[in-house]
Amino acid sequence: MGTPVDPTPDVVQRALCEASDAPGYPATIGSPALRDACVRWLARSLGVQVGEDAILPVIGSKEFIANLPTLLGLSGDSTVAIPEVAYPTYAVGAAVARCRVVGPADVADLTWLNSPSNPTGEVMTVETMRAAVERARKSGGLIVSDECYIELGWGERPKSILHPAVTGGQHAGVLALHSLSKRSNMAGYRFGFLTGDVDVIAQLRQTRKHLGAMVPAPIQAAAIAAFDDDQHVAEQRERYHKRREILLSAIEDAGFVHTGGDAGLYLWVTRDEPCWDTVRWFAERGVVVAPGDFYGPAGAAHVRVALTASDHDVASAAQRITAPAA
Repeated sequence: MGTPVDPTPDVVQRALCEASDAPGYPATIGSPALRDACVRWLARSLGVQVGEDAILPVIGSKEFIANLPTLLGLSGDSTVAIPEVAYPTYAVGAAVARCRVVGPADVADLTWLNSPSNPTGEVMTVETMRAAVERARKSGGLIVSDECYIELGWGERPKSILHPAVTGGQHAGVLALHSLSKRSNMAGYRFGFLTGDVDVIAQLRQTRKHLGAMVPAPIQAAAIAAFDDDQHVAEQRERYHKRREILLSAIEDAGFVHTGGDAGLYLWVTRDEPCWDTVRWFAERGVVVAPGDFYGPAGAAHVRVALTASDHDVASAAQRITAPAA
């Protein structure tokens, strides 16, 4: 599983405790302090400029991904484009709204991008994102980039779809989704936020308000602390980088090829056989990996290896992967 195992940063835990006296209902739009922290983080870390009216907190990014087609009023006549190899919730959200799923190059009412990708770690180039934005704008569709791994790049720093190099500084028809789950070990806190097109944000905010989709005030306080502290992110990125190097070396020594990108929390590996044969090979050595066909037919010869294990377990897995067959 891609679930964090390292401690939630102390600065975040303290903020949560200090904000625990919260008798009133929180605002769906989030507190001014929260929106300000998100705006400052976007500018500082991603080079993206937005106003506070372009921030919408969500109760974890998965909840939002699954509900977005429905919140937009899409239906059986609507189309949702997803990556060829993709996190399953994009398709689940389309199915809940009874929309038709199409490929990444197709014209659609809603297009999902995911950079860096789960499961492959691929980072989309500025040119590829710009072309996708232009295609969506030309057709009148909405394009949304799931960027929950954006601070976990091991080579060149991934760029947001809202970066001026992609959008020209105009965010009409474009949204980006961010999360604290991976970069701050806060998956259990369930916090993310949406940003981009202010008109779409306003529409979604109004709908979510009547659904009671509000991020609890103590979680908002914890999110502010997480976005205002860059040190813990650098430390966590280094932990994952070391684990990645250990696992990648062992997997390649065992004869597998890593065909994924240079970012994210996963290795995307193959040895040109059905993915379930590879799953069995790893399982026989006490290592659990995800079969690639969970992410679409194009993943049928790959498996996903997660970096979300302790240093001890990563070292142990590496030893078992490279040990001679019994």
